[in-house]
Amino acid sequence: MSETHRYDAALAAEIEARWQDRWEQEGTYDAPNPTGDLADDSGRAARPEKFIMDMFPYPSGAGLHVGHPLGYIATDVYARYLRMSGHNVLHTLGFDAFGLPAEQYAVQTGTHPRVSTEANMRTYRTQLRRLGLGHDLRRSFATIEPEYYRWTQWIFLQIFNSWYDAEAGRARPIGELVAQFEKGERPTPDGRPWSGLSGPERADVLGGHRLAYASDAPVNWCPGLGTVLANEEVTADGRSERGNFPVFKAKLRQWNMRITAYADRLIDDLDTVEWPEAIKLQQRNWIGRSFGARITFPVAGVEAGDAGVQVFTTRQDTIFGATYMVLAPEHPLIDGALPAAWPEGTDPRWTGGHATPAEAVAAYRKQAAAKSDVERQADAREKTGVFTGVHAVNPANGEQIPVFIADYVLLGYGTGAIMAVPAHDGRDFAFARAFGLPMRCVVQPSDGRGTDPAEWVDAFVSSEARIVNSSGPAVSLDGLTVPEAKERINAWLTREGSGEGTVTYRLRDWLFSRQRYWGEPFPIVYDEDGVAHALPEEMLPLELPEVEDYAPRTFDPEDADTEPETPLSRNQEWVDVTLDLGDGPKRYRRETNTMPNWAGSCWYHLRYLDPHNDRALVDPEIERYWMGPREGAATGGVDLYVGGAEHAVLHLLYARFWQKVLFDLGHVSSAEPYHRLFNQGMIQAYVYRDARGFPVPAAEVEELPDGTFAYQGETVSRELGKIGKSLKNVVAPDEIFAAYGADTLRLYEMAMGPLDVSRPWETRAVVGQYRLLQRLWRNVLDEATGEPAVVDEEPGEDTLRVMHKTIQGVRADLEGLRFNTAIAKITELNNHVTKAGRTPRAVAETLVRLIAPLAPHIAEELWHRLGHAESVVWVPFPEADPAYAVDETVTCVVQVRGKVRARLEVAPSIADAELEALALAAPAVAEALGGAEIRKVIVRAPKLVNIVPA
Repeated sequence: MSETHRYDAALAAEIEARWQDRWEQEGTYDAPNPTGDLADDSGRAARPEKFIMDMFPYPSGAGLHVGHPLGYIATDVYARYLRMSGHNVLHTLGFDAFGLPAEQYAVQTGTHPRVSTEANMRTYRTQLRRLGLGHDLRRSFATIEPEYYRWTQWIFLQIFNSWYDAEAGRARPIGELVAQFEKGERPTPDGRPWSGLSGPERADVLGGHRLAYASDAPVNWCPGLGTVLANEEVTADGRSERGNFPVFKAKLRQWNMRITAYADRLIDDLDTVEWPEAIKLQQRNWIGRSFGARITFPVAGVEAGDAGVQVFTTRQDTIFGATYMVLAPEHPLIDGALPAAWPEGTDPRWTGGHATPAEAVAAYRKQAAAKSDVERQADAREKTGVFTGVHAVNPANGEQIPVFIADYVLLGYGTGAIMAVPAHDGRDFAFARAFGLPMRCVVQPSDGRGTDPAEWVDAFVSSEARIVNSSGPAVSLDGLTVPEAKERINAWLTREGSGEGTVTYRLRDWLFSRQRYWGEPFPIVYDEDGVAHALPEEMLPLELPEVEDYAPRTFDPEDADTEPETPLSRNQEWVDVTLDLGDGPKRYRRETNTMPNWAGSCWYHLRYLDPHNDRALVDPEIERYWMGPREGAATGGVDLYVGGAEHAVLHLLYARFWQKVLFDLGHVSSAEPYHRLFNQGMIQAYVYRDARGFPVPAAEVEELPDGTFAYQGETVSRELGKIGKSLKNVVAPDEIFAAYGADTLRLYEMAMGPLDVSRPWETRAVVGQYRLLQRLWRNVLDEATGEPAVVDEEPGEDTLRVMHKTIQGVRADLEGLRFNTAIAKITELNNHVTKAGRTPRAVAETLVRLIAPLAPHIAEELWHRLGHAESVVWVPFPEADPAYAVDETVTCVVQVRGKVRARLEVAPSIADAELEALALAAPAVAEALGGAEIRKVIVRAPKLVNIVPA
């Protein structure tokens, strides 16, 4: 008998292409909105809604490899299960298409970034379609489309035109702040009336409040890329995450987002979302909220330092132990406070070998600028620094203490200055030892050491000890516990005007400028006084102009003393423009930086909701329908968001900030963008290296009989690593499609292991899932005729029990994203049917519906060949019959004195009292007890009875 309808790669390809065409033609996966141009009369909008999202892909030129689809397949499986469970599911995918890779390719080849990016997106769309992903294609877009980035620019203007009202705890329109100044309800910084300030002066005042503002501040300057970078884009060793170029500290005028205003809400609202605890911890640590005190140390004898040096400390109880101060090298106080010569008696170790404080500070600053923040704070490093020639006054005891600069203090944390208490801080202890500085014990050691730090080998740190040696003319802390001392010193500082209890954060404002071409232009122009003006909404989108040279001006990577030159600045006709912003035509200069690639991904979830709206960011009713607050999600957000853990303090933090600003201003009802977050693991592949350690093509490596590996006759080593072109281990999904079909690839990736765990790719193992589909096909269809091979008879009781247990287990697994165990259960049922030799129709249809979310093409084909006209996509998922889903009996273990003495077969629903009676009546138990009295019987029905004799 010829097998003309055998399921093989060629038939799989034909089936998959046919169903993909039909799904697209019929809009099978279209998710209707309750209103607007995506509403319909199918009745689906009345179903419970679910919004499922993947993290934005960036369309690289290499296309997809087999590691990329893992999360996309997982969300597709879950979305399909939800549709079959009666939900209206929004699931789609767009492209985060601005960014450095396309721009660097443009620099190298002269190809416009849009051309290469659009070509890459076409490749991605073809590959993603081949996977059979159930996306609503009407909602897809790319961030490079002017219709999209018009609204990115619009959101920027909402942030620019807002300020954070700390008393109200929310953002408010900047016009309300202006009204307060105009009415005199809020004083200006110098006390003059608002009407008495010039335009530039008013702009400066408002810039100190705006949520988006330009400022001259220390930034991460990367000459090799010709751009500045956010802290999160700099590696631990002080190099650019992209390109691995050195990064330096420089002072440049840049746009910033005042994300620090939201620090408390960003921390507190983590309690409202269902995220992995590891991600929550990373965000909390990155924000770095610390409770302590802000203390002012007056600068002795220097007029420029009359305002003093402010420090933030969480150990204000140790103020009497402060024997010197340390400022970050970039601290602004230094410039106006340095004396012309070293004070008499200055220790030579403090000068760095320089003749004057100015020379010492300049040299040390240059040295510190070449180090990353992580390098500067590394505890294992030798402590370096120089004396500034300045002394400060400890307000608690009036002592004059020397002021140093050292790179282990960062300007971006706290105030950029510390009171050094070397006896009770490890870094200060090491610094004091290196520079011969005094140490004073002010916290009573509890580990047996004495109170003379000169005899110690390290600092003593404790928050549970008593305070000692801490009495001054105005305040004494001696004998107090640490909490008591903190409370007393806070009150004293407030009374004396020397400080107050306060909170500080590690989080810095978000650096939002990039000196690149391929990004969103800022909708900002500058007048002749340099004042920034927002473009009116009707002038949006401000589109990227054409330029002849896409490259920012790059420099010697080791030359920190350079400044950016942007590609946009070279298009003079675009930069200098005449506009009427409401007060007549005037000449303006456009902003020539562009937004970072994170901008477009901060709000893309909202565009999915209402992608064709050209009147508003999103229709409020539509946003409430898909993302609004609901039971179990008080702050709203996407129902499930799947992506990598590497974005914990970049995209995820930025998107939460933007969402909260939009929420405060009334544009959205959800205060959080993503309610449930799931981090998928990584698919890895073997990397083979030659004797030099260089990767060799994995596809050409041969495994030898002795278990070693060879490439072109030479032995190579093997290790697991990321999949990538540079490691020569890429496996394209197209190869698997050709050999087995898309459904096999989907099943294999879901069956490899738990979704949140990394796992190794093994092409040879793919065939296991291919055989599962072939067996399923044979169980349902006659391979000779292609007609159903099912029998119209009721399944036997044994088959019913296996089937309903499988339904119950698969339902639980799909709801819990445990796709690997769901596949194992389906395989078990399919094997049971294969062994039985006959497939009742009810079992066949159940199998098809169970596997439909995982392998949709073959399921759709089998469903239709079984005689059904409707798509299996919308057929209800099987429900388990409890009568068959439970075991008839379970084994109960009976222990006496902790040893197993009997095993009983009992009903799963047996009551505790009945199980106890059965256990005590068992002959083996009576023999083990030997007539002893029973002190306690512990019953854990139906599986355990533990008897404890007296």
